[in-house]
Amino acid sequence: MHILITGGAGFIGSHLSENLLQRGHRVTVVDNFNDFYDPLIKWNNVESALTHSAYRLVEGDILDSDCLNDLFRSRVDAVAHLAAWAGVRPSIENPGIYQRVNVEGTLALLEQCRRHGVQKFVFASSSSVYGGRTEVPFRETDDVSRPISPYAATKAAGEVLCHTYHHLFGIHMHLLRFFTVYGPRQRPEMAIALFARSIARGRPVKLFGDGESRRDYTYIDDIVTGVTASLERCSGFEIINLGGARTTSLRQLIALIGKELGREPIIEPHPDQPGDVPLTFADVSKARAILDYQPKTGIEEGIHRFCAALTNGR
Repeated sequence: MHILITGGAGFIGSHLSENLLQRGHRVTVVDNFNDFYDPLIKWNNVESALTHSAYRLVEGDILDSDCLNDLFRSRVDAVAHLAAWAGVRPSIENPGIYQRVNVEGTLALLEQCRRHGVQKFVFASSSSVYGGRTEVPFRETDDVSRPISPYAATKAAGEVLCHTYHHLFGIHMHLLRFFTVYGPRQRPEMAIALFARSIARGRPVKLFGDGESRRDYTYIDDIVTGVTASLERCSGFEIINLGGARTTSLRQLIALIGKELGREPIIEPHPDQPGDVPLTFADVSKARAILDYQPKTGIEEGIHRFCAALTNGR
């Protein structure tokens, strides 16, 4: 199967590419290597895949129609749409770029799929679409009409567009709601990466709120297993949670990282941040039924692997 991965040089995309290549698929990656964080990190992410004969990397933008036309000229069997302007807090500062990339970019890809007869489309959504709800666990049937950040709103809009194209044109759709993905290659501005670097260097850790907010953290290997299964089994229209199916408080997370790095974290209290949700917790029973998904890496083991990779410069 020939799979197009948008945002494929990033954290999740680069891991997914390697997994798909190992499984014998042909992979084309498009990424614009923007400066949201150091582009060299992305080039390092794809270094090993570049040597594979079934891998093609295109430096381009999903908002560039010429680029998309070129990508879809060769037969594409499935799209894994991971490209997005990411992050809750930055979306409050600059919502326009989120709307353009996350909504218009998704629409442009769906149009290409319609024109070229691509039958499988896997969309990377987010647990942020659940908004500030506190009833747990979060189920795919829960109301998501009240997002609390522009980022979450654009992901919810992407889901609606996907349903429209499934309804009108019969494209098979899996909408995967990721729950706080972490692991080696994690974007440098994400919480676990920030905490680990600060603790390793003996610098204060910025603790927003009282530290009792809880997240469902999902290790990268589990996410990749779920996305790969989705690409291979995509049929009909399904919204599916991919999470770790347990919660960890912010204070517990910081303590775990400090323990792995052998340093006592220095806590620097800060007020709650606008757009942050108090709780996420995935019900993964649907993922289990459709994808045989079963998260295998608990937070303790995941943080151990993450810190080991950080220590070894990976």
